[in-house]
Amino acid sequence: MDATFAERYAALSSRDSRFDGQFIAGVHSTGIYCRPSCPAMTPRAKNVSFYRTAAAAHEAGLRACKRCQPDAVPGSPDWNLGDDLASRAMRLITDGVVERDGVPGLAARLGYTPRHLTRVLVAELGAGPLALARAHRAQGARTLLASTDLAVADVAFASGFSSIRQFNDTILAVYETTPTQLRALARRAGRAQATGVPSTISLRLPARAPFDGTGLMRFFADHAVPGLETGDDTAFERPVRLPGGVAHVRLDVLASEALQENGVRCTARLESISDVSTLVARVRRLFDLDADSVAIDGALARDAVLAPLVGAVPGIRLPGAVDAEEALFRTLVGQQISVAAARTVLGTIAAELGTDGLFPTATQLAEGGRGVLRGPASRVSTILGAAEALASGELVLDVGMPADEFQARLVALPGIGPWTAGYLAMRVLGNPDIMLGTDLVMLQSAAALGLPGTTKGLTEHARRWAPWRSYAGLHLWRARPVAAKRAAPTIGA
Repeated sequence: MDATFAERYAALSSRDSRFDGQFIAGVHSTGIYCRPSCPAMTPRAKNVSFYRTAAAAHEAGLRACKRCQPDAVPGSPDWNLGDDLASRAMRLITDGVVERDGVPGLAARLGYTPRHLTRVLVAELGAGPLALARAHRAQGARTLLASTDLAVADVAFASGFSSIRQFNDTILAVYETTPTQLRALARRAGRAQATGVPSTISLRLPARAPFDGTGLMRFFADHAVPGLETGDDTAFERPVRLPGGVAHVRLDVLASEALQENGVRCTARLESISDVSTLVARVRRLFDLDADSVAIDGALARDAVLAPLVGAVPGIRLPGAVDAEEALFRTLVGQQISVAAARTVLGTIAAELGTDGLFPTATQLAEGGRGVLRGPASRVSTILGAAEALASGELVLDVGMPADEFQARLVALPGIGPWTAGYLAMRVLGNPDIMLGTDLVMLQSAAALGLPGTTKGLTEHARRWAPWRSYAGLHLWRARPVAAKRAAPTIGA
């Protein structure tokens, strides 16, 4: 028994819910796969195989356990933690790229041939891109069947299936039941939240405990753009641009230790029901719902200076972004001015250049930004240059890009430096291991805590926080001295 198998089997034997979604336990004697916390009797080790994805378990001829519903859990944190081809492919697959562009489109986004991509995914994840996308569609369908009153046919197309027959065949193969029976089974677990309006959905998106959802909501509320977003400590609302149209989204924090419920309630009014899975993927990234907070907190708490900060704010999460271009412009506008000033400027930009209540696109900014943007000429030039590069296709920002390439493309533009590129890698890619060693507030906070207060010193000290340096930085920002809070420039409004 190798070490990895032994660790996973121990988690399965103890029914440890912390590992739900991080791996799948396939039980060959029964032909099913389960989440690690499945309440069923622990199978013998000789009958168990572990898989990184549900698709790999499907390919091995296994079906999902009806008792523990292994799909109703947070996703794997590996896809943000890793920067390899498999991880980047999974970020795009969960965003619905295969449904929109097919495997050739996915491969092109990643810069490889479909054949090479398939070979790598089969070797790393146990299944090719079609099988991984199929499993993702099945999981999305299960969520919609459990959480909405959408007709079964609408669920099929909302989940990305091309036909009702394909949908029925997949549900039968994965869950060994019909869609109608799966809906009844899922709702017996008490997860139903029907809206009664076909174009409106309400879904529970789970997170691993601990989950500092209130801290994220406070961040989004503090940086909300007038006319575009509203929020407080418990809820956040804004429009989201999706492939099929605009979704108007409300997000509410779910946090109940008694009910063992952590995560976000997503209520959305959609123009196209086919955008459901893409919206879910983007909201999960926005709230960093798949992070393994137990592992992150445990690693950072080993540093005596960080331990009290981690204890005060367990489950801290990276605030993500629903639109990479918007995140870039908001960051550029917000640098070196206060949060309040940045919100005012961004509100003016959104009101004068945006349409449909959305933040303007790169093309809209490139065409009309010169008449709206105010401030130092160098900053205006940087924003317009980035907008023109994005509009022309010279610059591409994609969640499937390696972090190094993502940052290098940004730094290559005039006026964009390493801080901006690293900050956006955190927000857009969800990269967990970015250290912004030049950040003034972070340096002030570090010095106040007794850590090195210079860029070189803090960067060197932070090596012990890898691969969670992004989260360590969030703790330093949260703990910044009062004087720094009063004078601090905005960090990525």
